[in-house]
Amino acid sequence: MKFVLPALAATAAFIAPTFAEARQVTFETALKTYGGNGAYVVLYVTDAAGKYKGTLWMAGGKAKYYRHLSDWQRASGGRPTEIDGITGASVGSGKTLKISLDIADAMINAGYQVHVDTAVEDGMDNPSEVVAPLDTSASGKAVPGKGYVKSFSVTF
Repeated sequence: MKFVLPALAATAAFIAPTFAEARQVTFETALKTYGGNGAYVVLYVTDAAGKYKGTLWMAGGKAKYYRHLSDWQRASGGRPTEIDGITGASVGSGKTLKISLDIADAMINAGYQVHVDTAVEDGMDNPSEVVAPLDTSASGKAVPGKGYVKSFSVTF
């Protein structure tokens, strides 16, 4: 399991300013086996009204490719500050990205959703390929993607 400590600072918006109760949540994105380069994968959160609230993780280090993560780009404005300290290598074909973060209890079971955008160089771009609720009733249940993602799950 990969614990993302730098992301804790970046997800401060997800933890109330008074450091209210939070719990560790694991996000697992398994990719299909496909031909080609590693996938750029971004996980970000929207509220019940669909408004962007922040980025959880960006897999892929070259900023010139971020525009291919179009729903994230549109929602976040593509600002580098949205991903400072929460980036890692792209995810290879057939591989799994697994991250664990502390998420404010106030966001759980409150209509928030996690979006996953993917893109591969010389391949398809998949905006909001997966949209899953931050809801305990969905804990551990795999959601299929519509592009490179074989399955995505959120575990509380």
